Amino acid sequence: MHFCITGQYTPRAVKNLLDNPTQNRAEAARKMAEAAGGKLLSFYGMPAEGPGVLAIFDVPEPSSAAAIAGLVVAADTLQNVKLMRLLTQEEVVQVRQQANKLKAAYSPPGT
Repeated sequence: MHFCITGQYTPRAVKNLLDNPTQNRAEAARKMAEAAGGKLLSFYGMPAEGPGVLAIFDVPEPSSAAAIAGLVVAADTLQNVKLMRLLTQEEVVQVRQQANKLKAAYSPPGT
C-alpha cells in the first residue's frame, strides 16, 4: 500500500539539521520504511510552508503507515503531519468497479 506523508520540521528538528547540515533524512526515512516491511519510494524537501518533507512509501498494511506518522510526531521531528493513502491506477479501476456495483443501493439525501 502506497502512502504519502507530509509535515514541517519542528523548531528543535530545524536546529538539529542546521547544526548538522549534511544529515541525510531520506536515509532515516528509508530505514523506517524498511523496518516496517516496506520501501521508501520518494523523499523531497519542501521549503514552502515550512521547512518540511514529503515522503512516499510502500508498506504492507495501513497500521505501519500510521505507526510511522505517530513516531515522527512523538519524536518531535515533524508537526502538522498529514498521512494520505495513495491508490495505484489498478486500485482506482477496482474502486470504480465496486462503486458501479453499489450505486443501485445508494439513496442520495432528499430522495
